[in-house]
Amino acid sequence: MTPWDAGGVPAQLAAWLQGRKGPSRVLVPGCGSGYEVLQFAARGDDVLAIDFSDAALEAARRVLGKHAAALRKADFFSLEAPAFDLVYERAFLCALPRRLWPDWGRRVAELVRPGGELAGFFYLDDNERGPPFGIPREGLHELLTGNFTLVEEQAIPPDQSLSVFKGREVWQVWRRRL
Repeated sequence: MTPWDAGGVPAQLAAWLQGRKGPSRVLVPGCGSGYEVLQFAARGDDVLAIDFSDAALEAARRVLGKHAAALRKADFFSLEAPAFDLVYERAFLCALPRRLWPDWGRRVAELVRPGGELAGFFYLDDNERGPPFGIPREGLHELLTGNFTLVEEQAIPPDQSLSVFKGREVWQVWRRRL
């Protein structure tokens, strides 16, 4: 059961990508079924999609077809790769135990080149249960503002959000400080 699998590319991401010049070097951690990976690859981006789940990688291989070479079984925290122009977030941070969030904040800053971006969907909630583990807005800002500046934010309408995140999901773009 994968309630975080949207079965396609979120409209917010597709619209945002239309306004971007490319190609970019993109990392998609916790890539799941890979629909967004296919979107990045189709626009000519140099995309690396990682997951540690064999089942997720197999599902992504089916979705990606000829672009399956973008997949790698890897651990986000130990990934060895040059810095990326963009790290895309969708249901990765909220899948991590809270004790790993400071490590995630440091690691994402290492993986995004100065001037690059962290963009995606964040589950803002202060619930104590999970997964998914919601993060309060202030907690997300605490993780990122030392290395990033928030440059875009938009609430996701409940009818465009995954049911597990309904009414508590935002689209944000953070730019890595120089």
